[in-house]
Amino acid sequence: MAVRALLGRRSLVQAFRVQVTDWDSACRLGSVNSSSRQYVLSGKLAPSFHPSGHIATSRHYSSEAKDDLRVRYLDGEDAGIVVVGINRPKAKNAISRNLVNMMSEAVEDIKKNNKVRSVIVCSLVPGIFCAGADLKERAKMHQSEVGPFVSKARALITELGNLPMPTIAAIDGAALGGGLEMALACDIRIASNNAKMGLVEAKLAIIPGAGGTQRLPRVIGVSRAKELIFAARAVDGTEACRLGLVSHSVEQNKSGDAAYLRALELAREINPQGPIAIRMAKLAINQGIEVDLSTGLAIEEACYAQVIPTKDRLEGLAAFKEKRRPHFKGE
Repeated sequence: MAVRALLGRRSLVQAFRVQVTDWDSACRLGSVNSSSRQYVLSGKLAPSFHPSGHIATSRHYSSEAKDDLRVRYLDGEDAGIVVVGINRPKAKNAISRNLVNMMSEAVEDIKKNNKVRSVIVCSLVPGIFCAGADLKERAKMHQSEVGPFVSKARALITELGNLPMPTIAAIDGAALGGGLEMALACDIRIASNNAKMGLVEAKLAIIPGAGGTQRLPRVIGVSRAKELIFAARAVDGTEACRLGLVSHSVEQNKSGDAAYLRALELAREINPQGPIAIRMAKLAINQGIEVDLSTGLAIEEACYAQVIPTKDRLEGLAAFKEKRRPHFKGE
């Protein structure tokens, strides 16, 4: 039995090393499109962001489906931070087929870009993060269409969770059902004190279908997750912080973007750190938390091995010796 366990751990570590190699290949592919840029998936830059990276208090709305998602690659000192903004004001940012397609495209682009150091997922609509599935659209679907759509939404949220760089959900309003599931896939969640969060699917005689039954217990514990899901209960930002559902609860401001601004501060803390080290740390944590400690330590060892030959590691040592700030390039 001990031999089988050892072989199992070796197989897992070997598979992990293959995954790291694939990630390196993806980074090299992404370097083709690695320059700092700003774009909206509709093809035009919306005036929803200040040049500094802040979301403007006066937001531009559009009922056109092409404006459902706006993505901004920040530049200057904030280069490396990507802001993904959901913008469906008339539908309370509900998850539609179009939004799933657009977010999938954005996530794929981000995944292949080795210049991206952190991602903020937020809303451009005041008072709402994401209301969950677009029930009006769902009502028009044939029964045979519902399963494939939910599968695609689940795959999107899984891909969001699998991004190699840190992801931060800035929850400045209601995050319900699939909206909370999207936030749960992020590494860190920050909420305004008046934001409402809950997996409320039981009210519709269904269950969370995009990872909620699995991610929520991992975040706040099994018993508490069951209570919230069984009761279809929503909690505010203050309670969510007490439960451990979010890392920070901040008092909402007049412009309604307090969580976003705190997320931006955190992204700016992450930005100067060694990007390869951050990605390897995320991978070690995510992989290790799902296995026994012995296997987890082997995963950590494999991750550490990936940072030893990097130029960034040598730059870190040189900067320490010379008493200056390091300048990491992700190499």
